Amino acid sequence: MWLGLDVNGGMMTISQGDLQLLEDPVAQELLGSKELARLAYSWLDGTPRVVPIWFHWTGEALTFGSPPRAPKVRALEHTPSVAVTIDSATGWPYHALLVRGVATVEVLDGVSDEYAAAAHRYFGGEQGAAWVQQIGDQPMARITVKPTWVGVLDFETLFPSALSR
Repeated sequence: MWLGLDVNGGMMTISQGDLQLLEDPVAQELLGSKELARLAYSWLDGTPRVVPIWFHWTGEALTFGSPPRAPKVRALEHTPSVAVTIDSATGWPYHALLVRGVATVEVLDGVSDEYAAAAHRYFGGEQGAAWVQQIGDQPMARITVKPTWVGVLDFETLFPSALSR
């Protein structure tokens, strides 16, 4: 459970899974961080796969850029249900944002605006612009995940369910 203030200033509880958790300070910290996301998806034979990947948060969805011929693109077109984790495991207390959703894939003629924004966030302005320019007009797959379930762990007040019972 997460405690927060409602619009009238009173306390309210929000359960893991509630999309309102995207407003939690831990979620906001991670969505604006330089941490890599880990995108989990199912391969064509049903086996699980996880890839570290840059992300951009639009305020409504997580977006990822990928070469259109990447194996994950084909797998996501076949089975679009995914899970994403963004976490800071470099020091206690660990923070984690857990997201589940359905991925959509759109092949673009060049670098997506979201990928360019991610490059700037990860590399800084000058190096990010150089990275995007290096890619040029190569086609890019934009993977978009709109959250349907959200969890936050801060290991201070929000713990995995097995530890909080």
